[in-house]
Amino acid sequence: MIAELGHFALALAMILALAQSILPLLGAEMRNGRMMATGAPLALGQCLAIATAFGCLMYSYAINDTTVVNVVQNSHSAKPMLYKITGTWGNHEGSLVLWIMILGICGAAVSAFGRELPTALRARVLGVLGLISLGFLAFTIKTSNPFERVWPPALDGQGLNPILQDIGLALHPPLLYLGYVGYAVTFAFAIAALIEGRVDAAWGRWVRPWSLAAWSFLTLGIALGSWWAYYELGWGGYWFWDPVENASLLPWLIGTALLHSAIVVEKREALKTWTILLAIIAFGMSLLGTFLVRSGVLNSVHSFANDPERGLFILGLLMFYLAGAFLLFAFRARAMIPTGVFAPVSREGAIVLNNLLICSITAVVFVGTLWPLFADALFGSKVSVGPPFFNAASFPLVVPLLLAMAAGPLMPWKRAQLMPVVMKLWWVAVIGFAAFFVALLASGQQVLPAVGFAFAAWVVGAAFADIADRTALFRTNLGNAWNRAKGLPRAAWGAAIAHAGIGITAAGIAGMGLAQERLVSLAAGESTTLAGYEWRLDSVRDEVGPNWTARRAYITVLRDGRELRVMTPARRFFPVARMHTTEVAIHTNLMADLYAVIGEEEAATGRAVVRVHYNLLAPWIWIGAAIMALGAALSLADRRVRVSAPNRAAIRAAPTTRPA
Repeated sequence: MIAELGHFALALAMILALAQSILPLLGAEMRNGRMMATGAPLALGQCLAIATAFGCLMYSYAINDTTVVNVVQNSHSAKPMLYKITGTWGNHEGSLVLWIMILGICGAAVSAFGRELPTALRARVLGVLGLISLGFLAFTIKTSNPFERVWPPALDGQGLNPILQDIGLALHPPLLYLGYVGYAVTFAFAIAALIEGRVDAAWGRWVRPWSLAAWSFLTLGIALGSWWAYYELGWGGYWFWDPVENASLLPWLIGTALLHSAIVVEKREALKTWTILLAIIAFGMSLLGTFLVRSGVLNSVHSFANDPERGLFILGLLMFYLAGAFLLFAFRARAMIPTGVFAPVSREGAIVLNNLLICSITAVVFVGTLWPLFADALFGSKVSVGPPFFNAASFPLVVPLLLAMAAGPLMPWKRAQLMPVVMKLWWVAVIGFAAFFVALLASGQQVLPAVGFAFAAWVVGAAFADIADRTALFRTNLGNAWNRAKGLPRAAWGAAIAHAGIGITAAGIAGMGLAQERLVSLAAGESTTLAGYEWRLDSVRDEVGPNWTARRAYITVLRDGRELRVMTPARRFFPVARMHTTEVAIHTNLMADLYAVIGEEEAATGRAVVRVHYNLLAPWIWIGAAIMALGAALSLADRRVRVSAPNRAAIRAAPTTRPA
């Protein structure tokens, strides 16, 4: 009965989405207030219906209902309750319901908190969101029904993929989807603006909080996925340029450009067409990631499905939404006449330069990710594009991006001069050069990590220089500077903190360029040395878990003969899935990670394969990402970012005719 209720709720949500995609849009076109007013209750009703469906699916997992095919394929009675619940979205069908539910929540948020929006714009935004929901609900019901029954019931389920039974990956999809769906909202605002033929400072202010929230969640989602791969897969790295990793990076890059462009629209009413285009592309990249994960066209450890029918359906949705958006853009872009003008050397000019560099990096990642697919389809050749290509192609673009990123916040709007900016950053450049030479000497003449440390110091120092300039830190006494600091907008603090987070992540990446690794075969009592530490294998023992068995190693780490830590990596076996997983042991002091993995054992000799790593500054990669997200959240907490520009009286007095 619960499954039928969930299926009915999905069908009801689809009917509400159909109404939401027609009535508000038609009402806005006809200037019919009653029809426009239907958007908000329809969005709220759709959100409740999808939440009901998701709750029913979660309940089916919690009770291990083996009459539901999705539960049978992805759960098991012996699985811990935590992973029964999180397993709800650890599969293709459940993750789609989660995606649609988050979209429904965003639509409800627009309807509930968008009362300051002009009525017609709000109706159009809700109508576009309803159209997006309609497509994904149709896809779910037609090809990916999570409530499909099986009879007779299976004795038990087949279990969830063991590598997904981890709290890090359980939280990764919701955060990632919050980012993806956030760009669906900015897309809806862009389409609504194109229909109206008007983009102004108020529109930029309405879009900015959504782009901030989406970017923040996507940053956390990508970082959490990277951290999961680091400690769960046991390979010791943080990023492999996997196709699905790249699919999440693409909307993040475009979203970064969108966030800064929206600021220019808000402040200067410039870059209107560029911002609209970025909003369309950001959502398109989010849909591309959905397609790559579920179509099976590219191989990845992150893929959910390998089903051509599903892939074609999503590809059809992608083409429908993007083709319609670009067609509308072609017809209406001429109406987005910018009213703000600026000199090439200005804050706006720096943002344009940064956006061009970010989009160039996006193009590199996009081509490198999809080229194997195109090469196979067009030429029948099997090619592989891996880290060497991405590193070599993106590095020349990242360097000027980091240089320009530091100068932009120190420039005034409209027109600037380079020399005052140089004078504010000279000491930052000195610190960067000092960091380069110190790192070069300490690393044994390894140039690339030294360059990474130099740029990390440059970016963090520039963020501090921005705050110092705003507070007149070196031009007045500390009391006055402190008072100015307390009066700074949260958005200014947030931007500086987010930029500093990028520098901290860059330092972590540079540190990983100095990582050390050793692979050895050890018997109990034997040891190896790495990075000044002695790693002694004491024993390997059997262990039994709720739905797995394991061989756990006990490795004592010593420094100068003194015991520092006992590390316990394991190799687990899941009988239901008949799969092995690697459980890494990590000890960190936030400056470096001691990292140990145990592999196969030799039955005859009892020797075990052990791999140990010393990863310098590895934690900084994820600490920096968390700081980036914190900076975005702090900016979002600034009331000036969240409050629309015109008041209600101004909205009522606005003309009701649509501009040409």
